[in-house]
Amino acid sequence: MHIEILLKQVREEKCLTLSQLSTKTGISKTHINDVENNLKGPSLLVMVKLAKALDVKITDLYKVIW
Repeated sequence: MHIEILLKQVREEKCLTLSQLSTKTGISKTHINDVENNLKGPSLLVMVKLAKALDVKITDLYKVIW
């Protein structure tokens, strides 16, 4: 599973909208949407903020499931 798919899956499991996640992280909805749709690669800082807001370990977002 790619990071963008996993990120969106975790966000939806936590019942968070893009707007809510944007508010929690300070990252724009557009940027989060671009990451989720594989239009932009996330920086490490962005991933740290997303992991913290989603209450998951950053390493969990980087797991690749075959």
